[in-house]
Amino acid sequence: MLLGLTIRDVVLIDRLSLAFRPGLCVLTGETGAGKSILLDALGLALGRRAEAGLVRPGAEQAVVSAEFAVGPNHPAAAILAEAGITTDLSGSIIVRRTLAADGRSRGFVNDEPTSITLLRALGDSLVEIQGQGEQHGLFDPATHRDLLDALSEADTAILGTAWRAWRDARKAAEDAARTLAASRAEEDLLRHEHAELEALAPEEDEEDRLSARRLLLQNGERLGETISEAVGEIDGESGALAALARALRRLTRAADRAQGLLDGAVAAAERAATETEEALNALNAAAQALEIDPRALEQVEERLFSLRALARKRHWRG
Repeated sequence: MLLGLTIRDVVLIDRLSLAFRPGLCVLTGETGAGKSILLDALGLALGRRAEAGLVRPGAEQAVVSAEFAVGPNHPAAAILAEAGITTDLSGSIIVRRTLAADGRSRGFVNDEPTSITLLRALGDSLVEIQGQGEQHGLFDPATHRDLLDALSEADTAILGTAWRAWRDARKAAEDAARTLAASRAEEDLLRHEHAELEALAPEEDEEDRLSARRLLLQNGERLGETISEAVGEIDGESGALAALARALRRLTRAADRAQGLLDGAVAAAERAATETEEALNALNAAAQALEIDPRALEQVEERLFSLRALARKRHWRG
């Protein structure tokens, strides 16, 4: 409730103090009597827009003070408590605004300096001005809950507890839904990876074996040529095996006349012939092993590259 309004140097007003009684108070007068100036002065004290034109010509500054009586549960009390400003024992609030001729203004609440933003918030909770072009409190969404609570017979504390429980339950349900969706996505991914593994069916150390086989196949043609040349050197008409046979026949015929001098040479020649024949057999076996399907290299590489592609896709390390 507005208790008093003190105005100094506002437009045409030099000094004016008004006191209001409890109940309905009416200010009347003809057009131009100054009613709008009183409302402008009250709006100035309540943090509304300040214009230098409100300062009375010739004055250094305009000053407006308004005193209000509020109860302990009034929204204004909560605003002051949050700002760290206390009311006096009577529960009254005095708001004051100074406006200099250059347009600078300062706000005070119970003689404590405050921001114009706080002054405006406090003013919105203390006064509602209704008229043509003015804001109506019923249009302000910030007032709707308090109005509903005031008219409702419900226990707002119980409603608040129930609302918070509903909010927490909804958040828990949303978290659970996200967790479930993530689990299902992970399950789908694991099933897909499992299907890829089953389709490829990799074996232990298979990549190493395939790499070695690939290297062998890549060098197969050159190895075949080398083996063929070595076989020719050993098994040809003038090869090592034929030469050893001829040398062994001559040594054997001469051994009877050598009185044992050639026995070691004969034995060594026989061993050389045997090992040379074993070497020839090994070369033939190697040559046979290299006689493979021309598509073998392509098949090995396809398998090897498939294994490596899957390993890269899954970030596996050998």
